[in-house]
Amino acid sequence: MRMGVLDIGSTTVRLVVADAGGALPLPVHTAKRRLRLADHVGPDRELPPEQVARIVDAVVAARAEGALWGVDQPLAFATAIVRDAPNRDEVLRAVRAGSGVALHTLSGETEAELTFLAARRWMGWQAGPLVMLDIGGGSLEVAFGRSRMPDYAVSLPLGAGLLTRDFFGDQDPPSRRACKAVRRHARHQLRDAATRIRWEGPRTAVATSRTFQQLGRLCGAPPGRFGPFVPRHLSAADLRLALPRLRRLTTAERAGLPGISPARSWQSLAGALVAHTAMALMNIDRLTICPWGLRDGVLLRCIEEGNTEWWFRTARGEDPPSGAETPALQLLPRG
Repeated sequence: MRMGVLDIGSTTVRLVVADAGGALPLPVHTAKRRLRLADHVGPDRELPPEQVARIVDAVVAARAEGALWGVDQPLAFATAIVRDAPNRDEVLRAVRAGSGVALHTLSGETEAELTFLAARRWMGWQAGPLVMLDIGGGSLEVAFGRSRMPDYAVSLPLGAGLLTRDFFGDQDPPSRRACKAVRRHARHQLRDAATRIRWEGPRTAVATSRTFQQLGRLCGAPPGRFGPFVPRHLSAADLRLALPRLRRLTTAERAGLPGISPARSWQSLAGALVAHTAMALMNIDRLTICPWGLRDGVLLRCIEEGNTEWWFRTARGEDPPSGAETPALQLLPRG
């Protein structure tokens, strides 16, 4: 069985085509198209018409590319940049009409659950009680669990792009006061989640997402060219030492640092502030960087279910069938 997953985020549109006939998804083709949607949203977070048109064009191109690899209808979803937009429904209708692809938005909690599933499968049962952190452009997902799916999952408005727009604005580099404001805001938003994670006392802490991957590389983790099986970590101590340097540099100068890509250099400081604040509040000394994330979680659920019906139920927000074993769709205890 060959499947495709299409992810529309705040910076890029990513397509992953994988063979999903075995126990694990095996990627056969990946592609990305950089849109940088977060650069074009206003204070109301609405996506302008020209950006909606760019999303449609990107989905059309991704569907055509997927078809070359045996996937006509990818499982397409958009993260917080579209989910939280006031004109979200208009975007979804435009994509469906213009590309023939049903684009969906998942709740932040569902994103956290699926990302946790990917992290659990990558780390294995030896990881024990596991906490997962995922910083995107529009939100931060936190999940904790002892089993395959999390016991606790939450999504918070602490995305690196969102905070950069709201707190830094045109400051480049941002002021010390603006950075302190980001930390205060992050501490306030993280208060309940951090209390829960400290109480749970996880054995293993894992981070996913490009933000954490780039921060790990900045702090000395091996480069991506060494492959996904090389251990990579991010320590709170190393990140604390890197923060003053990130704050002093402009966006263009940050792009010259190890691991910081030009496309994400503008939001790298906010991402680092959120990451360090979360680690400090949750008493996490070191994170393991996991190469699997939300897209992999979607593929893993499809493999487990043996079909994609659960995906469309989730995307439509429907309740699971009575008595059905669909843990990713159930409401989880939030503490």
